[in-house]
Amino acid sequence: MNTPISAFETDLDQNQANYSALTPITFIERAASVYPNRIATVHGDVRRTWAETYTRCKQFASALRAKGVNPGDAVSIMAPNLAEHFEAHFAVPMCGAVLNSINIRLDSEAVAFILKHAESKVLITDREFSSVVKGALELLDEKPFVIDIDDPYWSEGEFIGETKYDDFLATGDEHFVPHKVADEWNAITLNYTSGTTGNPKGVVYHHRGAYLNAISNSISWGMDQHAVYLWTLPMFHCNGWCFPWTIAAMAGVNVCLRHVRADDIFNAIKREKVGYFCGAPIVLNMLNSADDELKTGIEHQVKVMTAGAAPPAAVIAGMESLGFSVTHVYGLTETYGPSVVCAWHDEWDEKSLDDKARLKARQGVRAPMLDGLMVADPVTMKPVPKDGETMGEIFMQGNLVMKGYLKNPDTTEKSFEGGWFHSGDLAVWHEDGYIEIKDRSKDIIISGGENISSIEVEDVLYRHPLVQEAAVVAKNHEKWGETPCAFVALKEGSDRDITEKEIIDFCREHMAHFKAPKDIVFGDLPKTSTGKIQKFLLRDRANGVEQDA
Repeated sequence: MNTPISAFETDLDQNQANYSALTPITFIERAASVYPNRIATVHGDVRRTWAETYTRCKQFASALRAKGVNPGDAVSIMAPNLAEHFEAHFAVPMCGAVLNSINIRLDSEAVAFILKHAESKVLITDREFSSVVKGALELLDEKPFVIDIDDPYWSEGEFIGETKYDDFLATGDEHFVPHKVADEWNAITLNYTSGTTGNPKGVVYHHRGAYLNAISNSISWGMDQHAVYLWTLPMFHCNGWCFPWTIAAMAGVNVCLRHVRADDIFNAIKREKVGYFCGAPIVLNMLNSADDELKTGIEHQVKVMTAGAAPPAAVIAGMESLGFSVTHVYGLTETYGPSVVCAWHDEWDEKSLDDKARLKARQGVRAPMLDGLMVADPVTMKPVPKDGETMGEIFMQGNLVMKGYLKNPDTTEKSFEGGWFHSGDLAVWHEDGYIEIKDRSKDIIISGGENISSIEVEDVLYRHPLVQEAAVVAKNHEKWGETPCAFVALKEGSDRDITEKEIIDFCREHMAHFKAPKDIVFGDLPKTSTGKIQKFLLRDRANGVEQDA
């Protein structure tokens, strides 16, 4: 039996007048045409308007096309948070190519792997990373065309490319007509995961997802038109959580910052009247611990978005006590960065600062443009009860999930089993529908048959007045199987010594004794470039130490 065609599906087809593929390229065109004279980028004394920035992007896209970069080719960039890095997020897709922003903390071997795997035709780089990039290029048989950024505020390192960014840009046509995105499913960027357990995986984003997550960011954060945004979050990390496109959509201001330092952040906030910035909890903790003199003089509202690791409630409370408003989001490279947000309820305003911080420490509910979010049994995929206790894996579904992993069909298929993206993060589901991460599946500690959340132990450690940073991992134990081992960095300028016993006793006072760490190791903690503590290194260190009896 044939199903009759509805009148609503008859003679009402898509056409050029009523349909266009979603792409964030349209954001910069609108910003330049509607607000041509408003400032788009700030880097020291260099300020460019939206009209200037759009023209530069068109010129660069034109120059790339003339250099033989075609739709579907990869163009890589390894640079700090500079205006040129921002421009690349538009110029590269405007010529139909795919932008690959490389982690600036990687070594030559890892960079070489990425350039080869992505088959990059062009590499844009900065003098600060010339040594690493030179080493990477020496490992490649087929080398990309290299373009140097000449930042007037940086003189170290050397130029290693065939040309400089502005010279290359000048060869382009300012009247270039950007590539027409016919299919919003086409790739726009390529982001590589950290690769802590082998070679990194190439996560492919499409134009539709980039567009929708950019808008999702602005909605979930309640951003103002012409928002002034400080680039503390690396642009290479999930394309800066899609914020280059968000700021263009808002016709805002991109305040560039080469290095993430407390004095630079506070000074930029005061000088440029910054209203928004993003950062991992480690960045927030750095700001909390800064000298009081730096913190004075901020007389306007500053909104902070944090993610990258579960933020301890104490860190959030510290930022809120400074007058900053913190929004906690959650996501992965595979979900364009933020896809879950701890959406705030007005009735929570009456709660104490500590209670509000604990609520904000939860990962939250799906962001405006995410279609599905659940905590479920990782085998049966049956949702867990919303009791705040039963642990399961976080699953996502919808437009904010990647296309897949480049040249890795088996891993792509496995990550999408059952029609959901498998995050690998373990969480509970609260009665109000908010999820709260308890651990990565690989980070859960099983001691004497009991599950111990490393995040729960870390949250207690951060409450200690002398603890600056903390990370807890499993240490093998002959009797218990595993026990918690805590790595602790103390606050600078601590005026007294602190013992391992004091830290352990503090933890026992604030949680079940079996959950308290059995070992404390003092010292600096290894981190990735996005501020995540590298627990796999700490696990190795913990298990290289003689075990307790």
